[in-house]
Amino acid sequence: MKSGAIHIYSGDGHGKSPAALGRAVTMACQGKNVVIIQFLKGKGLEDSEFLRRLEPEIKLFRFEKSDGDFAELSDGQKADEIINIRNGLNFAKKVLCTGGCDLLILDEVLRLIDNCIITVEELRDLLDMRSDEAMDIILTGITLNEEVCLLADEVTRLETVKYEA
Repeated sequence: MKSGAIHIYSGDGHGKSPAALGRAVTMACQGKNVVIIQFLKGKGLEDSEFLRRLEPEIKLFRFEKSDGDFAELSDGQKADEIINIRNGLNFAKKVLCTGGCDLLILDEVLRLIDNCIITVEELRDLLDMRSDEAMDIILTGITLNEEVCLLADEVTRLETVKYEA
């Protein structure tokens, strides 16, 4: 991974978030600091005792309150969660503007575009706030279009060939 690059892990397959987390652990092993902000992940990894042991090198943030699927929330709950999501995006802006880490992972941020919470232009504006050109950024999500691809230096599409739960 070259320094200061924007990477996208996308596709309908499983493994996007674990791939990003693997990169986070690799960076932490090199003495680097990582910030992970999760979006639309339900419970996600927030309560993981394992991840808490990785602090201060890896810090995980989730601003949403609901553990449910965003699509299944009532309109009022969705409005509340959008405010929480915007708080998460504002925190990402702060991290980008201050150079607050070596790697920023915006986990499932592409789903915000799918759910019409943000636009590709808003994501582009967010990424343009990066003050430290050496900071790596990883974006994850299922849907990928040409406009989103243009934001990245590297795009990886994951595909599930076989999956048994």
